[in-house]
Amino acid sequence: MSIRAEVKRERAPRPDLEAEIAALKEGRPEHRVTMVVFSGELDRHLAALVIATGAAAMGMSVSIFYTFWGLSALKKSRVFKGKTLKERMFAAMTPKGISGLPVSRMNFGGIGRGLLKKMVAEKQVSSIEELFALARDMGVRFIACTMSMEVMGITPGELIDGVELGGVATFLGDASRSKVSLFI
Repeated sequence: MSIRAEVKRERAPRPDLEAEIAALKEGRPEHRVTMVVFSGELDRHLAALVIATGAAAMGMSVSIFYTFWGLSALKKSRVFKGKTLKERMFAAMTPKGISGLPVSRMNFGGIGRGLLKKMVAEKQVSSIEELFALARDMGVRFIACTMSMEVMGITPGELIDGVELGGVATFLGDASRSKVSLFI
């Protein structure tokens, strides 16, 4: 066989190779970050929002899946009417929104939260409220775990506007396509 014929044969389309390449491309992670925020604590939410806004600034798609105690950050109000005793107790014991989150260590009845917020302001770092608004403006998806909402007695009406509702399949679908997945 001549060299010209050999080169021509090698350049001929190979359906099996093309199918393999297509499968590899399909399974390749996308330029995205997915987080689970399980914590209901200010310092951990700060970290999650700093990472989220940093990733969004890098052009990455970002989704944050809020579950259990993390749902407190998404609440706009406390609702007691129409809930069971246990659900009312959870509503009373959990913070109403991102501004009321305690810190994970040395909270001392809210003093620790106040000190951390003051230190953040003194260092000219964006507040939790500013970071949350910035993340929303940058297109970060906020997803509330429907199973956790049901267990904790949180209704969709208690959540801030624009929050998506989803289950574990929503999180796993995002995470399976992500370059980075974090649990906070």
